[in-house]
Amino acid sequence: MTLLRRRWYTCLSLQGVLILKMITLRHIAFLVLFSCPLALAADKKVPAKPASSRFEISFPKEISATPLDGHVMLVIANNNESEPRFQISFMTAQSQQIFGADVDALAPGSLAVIDISTLGYPAESLNDIPAGDYWVQAVLNIYETFHLGNGRTLKLPPDKGEGQHWQTKPGNLYSKPEKLHFDPKAPQTVRILMTEKNPTVQEDPKFIDKMAGWGGANDDHKIVDNKWVKHIRMQSDMLTRFWGRPTYLGAVILLPDGWEEHPDARYPVIVEQDHFHRGLPGVVAFRTTPPGDELKGGELRVANMGYKLYQDWTAGRLPRVIVVTIQHATPYFDDSYAVNSENVGPYGDAITQELIPYIEKTYRGIGEGWARTVYGGSTGGWESLASQVFYPDFYNGAWVFCPDVVDFRAYMTMNLYDDKNAFWIDGHFANVPRPSVRQPDGLVLATMEQMNRYELVQGTHNRSGEQLDTWEAVFSSVGEDGYPKRIFNKRTGEIDHEVAKYWKEHYDLSAIMQRDWKTLGPKLAGKLHFYVGEADTFYLDRAVHLLKDFMDTTTDPYYRGSFDFGIRKPHCYAGDLDPAAGINQHYFPEMVKHMEETAPPGADLKSWKY
Repeated sequence: MTLLRRRWYTCLSLQGVLILKMITLRHIAFLVLFSCPLALAADKKVPAKPASSRFEISFPKEISATPLDGHVMLVIANNNESEPRFQISFMTAQSQQIFGADVDALAPGSLAVIDISTLGYPAESLNDIPAGDYWVQAVLNIYETFHLGNGRTLKLPPDKGEGQHWQTKPGNLYSKPEKLHFDPKAPQTVRILMTEKNPTVQEDPKFIDKMAGWGGANDDHKIVDNKWVKHIRMQSDMLTRFWGRPTYLGAVILLPDGWEEHPDARYPVIVEQDHFHRGLPGVVAFRTTPPGDELKGGELRVANMGYKLYQDWTAGRLPRVIVVTIQHATPYFDDSYAVNSENVGPYGDAITQELIPYIEKTYRGIGEGWARTVYGGSTGGWESLASQVFYPDFYNGAWVFCPDVVDFRAYMTMNLYDDKNAFWIDGHFANVPRPSVRQPDGLVLATMEQMNRYELVQGTHNRSGEQLDTWEAVFSSVGEDGYPKRIFNKRTGEIDHEVAKYWKEHYDLSAIMQRDWKTLGPKLAGKLHFYVGEADTFYLDRAVHLLKDFMDTTTDPYYRGSFDFGIRKPHCYAGDLDPAAGINQHYFPEMVKHMEETAPPGADLKSWKY
């Protein structure tokens, strides 16, 4: 698997199919980029620096006649199994090499330079690369200038329908892979010309979907409506005001069988929180034909799930509800985290006040809080809990699978409030590296320092489009430079406890519930259900345990929810389920039963049952 990506859809299914997601890193302080060759004047008083290797990257005017802003990356691979740009991994030992640097107004024919001063991952410097034969490739992730409604001007990578993958982002430039012999002890200058441009989604949807790991979910890669599946895109007034340009929310909707034939029926709504998908995501894969022989592995499993959901959906074996998965990619990530944020915008309000009411009006949802539930995993798990906590009357139950960090005392492997450093466990005479990624048996695959450098190499100012950068973009206030404030230094790991205080007040879901239980408790009791593996790949189970410790002490009211910890289960654990049954087949009836049992007097419990 080349594009290792975000965790919920990376799993493809919640029955333990773990296909990891691609993550990326970059640097801020040591990135050096020149828009033209640099000539060093001779000075007899300054000793000459020893010669060193460098890569000079450019693009011709035929591919872009205008200067471009963005982030240039050089990827070096020791094999040609796939293009180097698709061989980067947050699992450090498995990753190929990448270097990155910002460019401003890089003109056609001008040079972006990668040299020994440019930060890299896994090796930090060109000098650290062993001599050998390699395939090299350059990519330019193009930024656009955003003039925000509050007056800020930022350079950011807009989503272009691919879900914030710089490798496949439409319009990004790249070079064809070239083989060369590289030896840092034998200085050389390598010139790379970026002559290729990624296609748009419309030009090659199969390429976009396959590279994002989304193949197999539906019948084909074309986005077309049918009897059950509808796609909508609406301009959000709230988000347009924030971003200073037309900004849209989208959704893919799964309608109940018989929706057209029963115009008087109104339906409960189940919201599936997820990463960006052009169609229904793997967890709600819905395909009207059985998969063919061309699919293998995870794609085949997802396709089989999708065909089984279609069979159960149309045979009356599932409750008749409307299922909604939301598309809300931002310039920082492939979704917004479904909350209001100083840096990302008022997505929480836009979703609950604009998008979902529009869907319910258009497709005959009941349109009342008792008739909505929300579920999701990983990022979608955090969003499900946050949606229920921040909008407690809007939703009537959250099924929270393997959620992102719900208690910042266990921010993966650190305590943001008490620890001094994100990278090291401090000792008197030595420091211990903090792990960030592990196997279910406990074997460590990456450290926090490596994971952060992985992102930093692929974009400064939280522009990597990856996990830690995204949390900062959503949770932080705005920094003096207009970009999100860092919770910790991306190079040294030093934690900023003033930023942590802001996080605690606004986005630490466990702390917020503890602080406000007197008013929140009556609105949340009986609505919260958690599922996480005890061996979560990203140590997210630690925060869920802290939340459970609090929930167990609640009174007036008692939380009346549930926690399910899967022994030795990795990320994407969703309960002890029959893999052949399907997650939706298990939980949809449970959600509907809860809605029926808590419906107010006179609620519509009949029109949608036919």
